[in-house]
Amino acid sequence: MNQNEPNESSFGLGIALSGGGARGLAHLGVLKALREYHLFPDIISGVSAGAIGGAFYADGYQPEEILELFIEEKLFHLIHVTFPKEGLLKASGFHELIRNHLRAKNFEDLNCPLYVAATNMNTGKIEYFNQGPLEEKLIASSSIPVLLNPIKIGGNTYVDGGVVDNLPVRPLKGKCKKIIGVNVNPLYEEKNIKGIIQLAERTFYLNIVSNSREHIPECDLYIEIKGLKGYGVFEISKARQIFNAGYRETVQILKNTDLKDFQGNEKEE
Repeated sequence: MNQNEPNESSFGLGIALSGGGARGLAHLGVLKALREYHLFPDIISGVSAGAIGGAFYADGYQPEEILELFIEEKLFHLIHVTFPKEGLLKASGFHELIRNHLRAKNFEDLNCPLYVAATNMNTGKIEYFNQGPLEEKLIASSSIPVLLNPIKIGGNTYVDGGVVDNLPVRPLKGKCKKIIGVNVNPLYEEKNIKGIIQLAERTFYLNIVSNSREHIPECDLYIEIKGLKGYGVFEISKARQIFNAGYRETVQILKNTDLKDFQGNEKEE
């Protein structure tokens, strides 16, 4: 973390975005709904897919623009089966998408503060990055163990932050007047599990569902997108459906929530 931490409640509204692979596209629908209700995060904390969506949003992209970008680039079509020593899949095209389209090269270049969670496999602890080069931290945060290659940073090996903390509220605590937590991983039954990749995906999924629960009470508003049951980690072909699920369910939640304490941080477009 940055040693120059903001003072307590320096920010009005903070948002924590969970991981979830392709389901993370629902975060973009959530952000669209929040904007329509004049809720603009002043600071973002994200892990894996939530970190990527949060980074593009903090970089000045609109939610719909991010969705179209990921669809046009066929994000997860750029991930293919390989046989490396450390991961079953290779995501070099995914790295290029971040490198080519994210305008900010460092955290400090973003329009609002961003924390990115990644798991340090050497120490066994979660780390929340918020300064320096951005690309390597986003890739590390999204490197699902066994499925994707881990990333080396400063001599340590990092994998998906969801292994330890899939709802990264912690970096926002004490810094925001209100915190919204968004989880795109509803628990659901999987009747047919075939092959090692699907087994690895399901194992990881159950872990992130479990470790997200402890952070729900720390949120002033918790949004879980229940309509995502059954969408796989790499199911980018359903991108629009996933986006729309996030948007629709968030609108329904906001309609039934007293938002007077969350607003007042409107920004000019």
